[in-house]
Amino acid sequence: MHRFSSLLLTGALLAGFAQLPSATLAAGTGLSQADASEIRLSYTKLTAEFYKPTHPQSILDGARSELLHVLAKSGVRGAALPPLRASANAAYDIHAVEREVQLASRSAGRRISPHLLAYAAIAGMLSSVHDRWTVFLTPKEYAALNQGLNGGSFSGTGIVIQKSLRTKYIEVSNIVPHGPADLAGVRQGDTIAAIDGHPTKTMTITQASLHLRGKAGTKVRLTIVRDGKRLPSPIVVTRAQIAALSVFQKMLPGKIGYVALTVFGQDTGSELTTALDRLAREGARALVLDLRDNGGGYLNAAVAVSSKFIATGPIVSVETRAANITTIEADDTAIAPIPLAVLVNGHTASAAEITSGAIADSGVGTIVGTRTFGKGVVQTIFPMPDGSAVKITTARYLTPDNRNINHIGIRPEIVIKENKHARYGDPNHDVQLARAIAFLNDELAHMR
Repeated sequence: MHRFSSLLLTGALLAGFAQLPSATLAAGTGLSQADASEIRLSYTKLTAEFYKPTHPQSILDGARSELLHVLAKSGVRGAALPPLRASANAAYDIHAVEREVQLASRSAGRRISPHLLAYAAIAGMLSSVHDRWTVFLTPKEYAALNQGLNGGSFSGTGIVIQKSLRTKYIEVSNIVPHGPADLAGVRQGDTIAAIDGHPTKTMTITQASLHLRGKAGTKVRLTIVRDGKRLPSPIVVTRAQIAALSVFQKMLPGKIGYVALTVFGQDTGSELTTALDRLAREGARALVLDLRDNGGGYLNAAVAVSSKFIATGPIVSVETRAANITTIEADDTAIAPIPLAVLVNGHTASAAEITSGAIADSGVGTIVGTRTFGKGVVQTIFPMPDGSAVKITTARYLTPDNRNINHIGIRPEIVIKENKHARYGDPNHDVQLARAIAFLNDELAHMR
């Protein structure tokens, strides 16, 4: 699954409206006060925060062009929207956009609401800078982005499953720490032979997941095969509400710990701490950090993850349009150093590239796989009262060695392509992981 590529900062929240031009400019436009405020916020943040210089005429043209496009899609053709002319006064230009939305609303009649036309104008303004990451987010899109980064919850057992290629039964590939299955005694690597008496050999992953999930407080009986032997009695797991994880860990043969990050969310740093602590207790001698298909997330999460492996020194530098550079240092939470390999591919992006670049430049680990995506810019999200938001590229970032990887990516020190039908985390069906393990075993051999 190729996830979104976003490196995000927390933007100014609703308090930002107090700093905008006077709301009286909206008078007479027919727009609601909320819609007018959102147009002003979007224009002001775009012109002030975008990491490159903006051009007022292009912004106005973008708003008009998108309004005409939306009208045409709804069957309104030949709408009388006059060309907009930019001035030296931002408040005047904002008011011009508001008037254009009013004219579009008159042309649309009841086909399109003024609210949706205000959204169109905002989207057009943002698209005028021709930056794929600078976009308007509807309430639904913004909520989905937040859920992708911050995780949701579901009721179930806390077991991550996969289908055994050899036995065709369902296997436990991972367990949510302190979740229902973990507390009941289910272990990573167990085979689930039956769920409530139903054999799993004929089940698909989806069917097995449906059997495992259920209302919190209900029970499910798992027939377990462990180390080739069926346990004498089923393990009874009481379902509970479980937060979705962004970090999964397991121990590979030879005491090599494996940690996969799916996203850089708000809890990823703390989840990684839990995973690494668990692997340390199990005696991990080396680590694989899997960032393949990880499209990024929050900047602070990248710093938190990187700081688990880098004891001191810079993690990343962030440069704004005004050439102000802020260097963020490691936060003094590093684990004891052990051999480390980081798996990356062409869908490793943004915050995942910050971590990859910091580890490579600091020399604490070795990058394995294929060249990363190459997204070296930072977005700030500015939420709006109705649940929508504008996402604006506000800076670029540099690795600790001052490398700008935008459109370039990070080239691994050990280059190896992914095999067809790879099963991430399974060394027998994942040649990149197998190569990382071979490298770590060599490193361990030289340490003796």
